[in-house]
Amino acid sequence: MDLFRETYRVASHRKSNIDYASSGRYFVTICTANRDTAFGEIRNGIMGLNDAGCVVADEIERTPMVRPYVAIDNWIVMPDHVHMIVTIRQSNPDARNAHPVETHQRCVSTSVGQCIPLFRRRPHTLGSIIAQWKFMCTKRIRAMGHANFAWQSNYYDRIIRSDTEGHRIRRYIKMNPRQWEQNNKIIQLRK
Repeated sequence: MDLFRETYRVASHRKSNIDYASSGRYFVTICTANRDTAFGEIRNGIMGLNDAGCVVADEIERTPMVRPYVAIDNWIVMPDHVHMIVTIRQSNPDARNAHPVETHQRCVSTSVGQCIPLFRRRPHTLGSIIAQWKFMCTKRIRAMGHANFAWQSNYYDRIIRSDTEGHRIRRYIKMNPRQWEQNNKIIQLRK
């Protein structure tokens, strides 16, 4: 594993030949740090949001207003994670998956004063959308008194390549609270 400033750097699982700023649909899962159940609880197959969960839901609903090139097709806030289908709509159809994207900064000198960021997170990419969204959620949740709230540093995404796949993912999102409850019952039985 690569070291950056004497610490390990987690390798990106993003596909290097995909332009994550181009028009497309993505199934995104974002988890809380240590999978802490920060957003509420599930009872009888229904997710009940607490105050932090309501902030997360509000930021999802605000996303298309703040970023008109983004649509959130379907989503659910779970006790320790969020699922959503993010659609990026760009006006340039020729940009679709044209160039690989590097999102990490590189230092060209050992002197901190001479450190020049060669690569920055590109605006309008899936990564920048998720980073801004996580930042706003974290800021608002911590302001409510949840000082230790945090997300996992990364997120999971899957490019949705067909309508059939999109329908399957929508069903998964819809059924997730019931599945969560069933999985927890199985775990309790095993203990």
